[in-house]
Amino acid sequence: MTLDLQAYQERLLDLQEQIMGITDLVQDAAKTVELDQNRVGRLSRMDAMQGQAMAMASADRQSHQLKLIAAALQRIDDGDYGQCLECDEAIPSARLEADPVTEFCINCAAQRERRDG
Repeated sequence: MTLDLQAYQERLLDLQEQIMGITDLVQDAAKTVELDQNRVGRLSRMDAMQGQAMAMASADRQSHQLKLIAAALQRIDDGDYGQCLECDEAIPSARLEADPVTEFCINCAAQRERRDG
């Protein structure tokens, strides 16, 4: 299987740029909620706190995604992109098209999911 590594690299870099652009917006939403009752009513504070929690969870997901992208880019540089990290078999291009940061073939991913619960 011959992969167009440059196309995957460009796709990963575009995805990285998109996520980093969203990060600034999420950081604003994750700022500490003020508890000044004169400025915000109780329900509005609860809504703001819920929004803050969702923003923080989103920031965690984005951080994780950026780490996966960095690892995939490193695998491209190392010449290992498209190889399963578990069994070292080639990951089908359709799987890489669906998820360019994937690290495992479908069989190893399923085994890991069953093992990790």
